[in-house]
Amino acid sequence: MEEELRNLSKVWIFALISISYCYIISSRISKGVLRLLSVIPVCILFLVLPLFLSSLHFIGSSTLFLSWLANFNLLLFAFDQGPLCPLPSNLCRFFCFACFPIKVRQKASPNAITNRKNEPMPKWVLAVKVLVFGVLLHVYGYKDVLPRFVVLALYCLHIYLEAELVLVFVGAVVSTLLGCDIEPVFNEPYLATSLQDFWSRRWNLMVSAVLRSAVHIPVQRFFTRFFIANIAVLVGVMASFLVSGLMHELIYFYAIRLPPTWEVTCFFVLQGVATTSEIVVKRTLRWTPPHRAVSGLAVMAFVSVTGVWLFLPQLLRNNVHERATSECLLVIDFAKRKLFISSS
Repeated sequence: MEEELRNLSKVWIFALISISYCYIISSRISKGVLRLLSVIPVCILFLVLPLFLSSLHFIGSSTLFLSWLANFNLLLFAFDQGPLCPLPSNLCRFFCFACFPIKVRQKASPNAITNRKNEPMPKWVLAVKVLVFGVLLHVYGYKDVLPRFVVLALYCLHIYLEAELVLVFVGAVVSTLLGCDIEPVFNEPYLATSLQDFWSRRWNLMVSAVLRSAVHIPVQRFFTRFFIANIAVLVGVMASFLVSGLMHELIYFYAIRLPPTWEVTCFFVLQGVATTSEIVVKRTLRWTPPHRAVSGLAVMAFVSVTGVWLFLPQLLRNNVHERATSECLLVIDFAKRKLFISSS
């Protein structure tokens, strides 16, 4: 564990040095091709750094923060777009906005209507999710006697809870460091009433925002030259899902170090096809949407079933779920030992 922590420290020291270069040097270069050429070496480095890690959790988080978010934000920065423009006031803010899925929550005016999406997660909800996650780790000890579909459902729940809890923790650290409130990354995705609601307004909102700026909008603008605006929007949506699938393939590659099978890409392409179809139906047909309970259940069933079909198999075949569970237990044991040593 100590050796992996040292490797993680080295990875993030390289990341800090690289982001400092972008803040000090690249920001002084005029936007466009020249600034793009100045940040490309950093983007290449960020694609290499996760290879120096072996822990699934460190690989997953570092790939998300560096290979995905930081690279996309730097590419946007090259053209004066994205969260790094206008240039943040200091290196610390530039580093945090480049690498982490954060967005500063704006103070609402007294007369403004409250948007629940921007509200922080209630502490009791966070406590319940932490408790459920702890129970999950305990239940895994009995997975051999549980029905197969129950175990698969637990894995889906595990992915959601761990992703949200990790990002909540990172957000809390960054919020304290910057001295500002940030918007939540997840917005209760289990309450989604449509696929469009799930993917664009509830699931991993900061990644959705980056994909919207770096993929959806440029693709939409390009295809507006050839198609009507409504068609161009749909092409942009499909492009965002395709890129998301490719980035997940990259995460899988770093985790298992095997050639991609493209199953996870197919999962996101399928989600894109279903979401665009839903948008078309909403625009062209006059229909009364079903009750929230019915539509919400249908959305969760579709995402879960297709996830078990295409998202999970590669992880299960390579025992990634076993490694992830073991690492969680190892981290808990490591933290307990550190607390015991410090208290004694």
